[in-house]
Amino acid sequence: MFSTAYQHNLHPFRRYISFALLGITLVTSAGLLAQDQAPAQPGTPGQQKQEPPPAAGGPQSDTGPYAIPKKKEEPPLPPPEKPKKVEGMPDYSIKVDVPLVNVDVLVTTKNGQFVPGLKQGNFRVSEDGAAQTITNFNQSEAPITAVLLVEFASTNYYFMRDALNAGYAFANSLKKDDWVAVVSYDMKPYILVDFTQDKRAVYGGLNQLRIPGFTETNLFDALYDTLDRLDGIQGRKYVVVITTGVDTFSKLNLDQIMKKIKSTRDVTIFPVSIGWALRNYCETHGCTGYSHGVGIPITNMDYLQADNQLNAFARMTGGRFYQPRFQGELPEIFRDIGSDIRNQYSIAYHPTNPKLDGTYRKLKVELVGPDGSPLKIRDQKGKDVKYQIMAREGYTAKHTVE
Repeated sequence: MFSTAYQHNLHPFRRYISFALLGITLVTSAGLLAQDQAPAQPGTPGQQKQEPPPAAGGPQSDTGPYAIPKKKEEPPLPPPEKPKKVEGMPDYSIKVDVPLVNVDVLVTTKNGQFVPGLKQGNFRVSEDGAAQTITNFNQSEAPITAVLLVEFASTNYYFMRDALNAGYAFANSLKKDDWVAVVSYDMKPYILVDFTQDKRAVYGGLNQLRIPGFTETNLFDALYDTLDRLDGIQGRKYVVVITTGVDTFSKLNLDQIMKKIKSTRDVTIFPVSIGWALRNYCETHGCTGYSHGVGIPITNMDYLQADNQLNAFARMTGGRFYQPRFQGELPEIFRDIGSDIRNQYSIAYHPTNPKLDGTYRKLKVELVGPDGSPLKIRDQKGKDVKYQIMAREGYTAKHTVE
């Protein structure tokens, strides 16, 4: 009760105080507004002189505003000079990828002796019957990059022994700058040694061939895999195949491996047949059949067909086919292969048909004299010497990735 009466008596006083304070505030605000709107008189005591704005180029003090300088008007750049026109040159340019065909040519006498000293003018190259102009030509002894592909299956100890002896003979013919890989095959290929310049590594890879695992000799699959791996290696490559030539269980057929060989460039195949001796024995002794391994009958006709296929592989790639009759012939054969590889003539030309349309182009290489007639080669006694030219039979015109 006491508190309610006290609050009621204070109401008029509180209203008075509120109106008084409001009047003071209004008077004060009006005075300040009037002071701001009044013009400043120079020389009035207590009033500061107004500073001009800072000049362009930066603040006049540490806390002043930053004024961006006015952009100077620069004269426009002179137009670029037109290139001087060369008389006889058109005003446009065309970039064309012109294919280059490389052909390695081996020229030997009938007994296998290399024929040196031939010049560029002694070679005539034609593609699908059209003469080509040779642009690059050289003959020099160079290191080789080769794969030794060895058949090693449960066939016959005689074949296995010949394969190993042939492999060792090839390793002995290598030089210090040569690159060689060793691959064996039966049902599938096995990389025994990747590319190396160490003869001891090659011997070590061949020493692994002791106990064969399968009776199948899938030559087509192994050769296709080898050629496929060589596609990623630049330069000239060689495949030395030591084999009976018999294919027993490949997924690929003869037509497919022939197509692969035709489409492969810069690879030369040198087959060495180790089935010739048995075929020759059967031909002279009247063999009616032979078990190529366990339960796989192979006749002398099969070995004859195998040799014909190997010979075709060599011709298509510019290599040479070998048929050793005795084990003692192997060292000489591999010396010949090394000589063939290192002493070839290298020819290059831009084909008159530049289309890379995937067609197969047939090549023909001939030796001609100064008058264009067939070249005659004579020995030291002045007698005419018969010679043979080995070069790939053609190539597939396609885009390649180097």
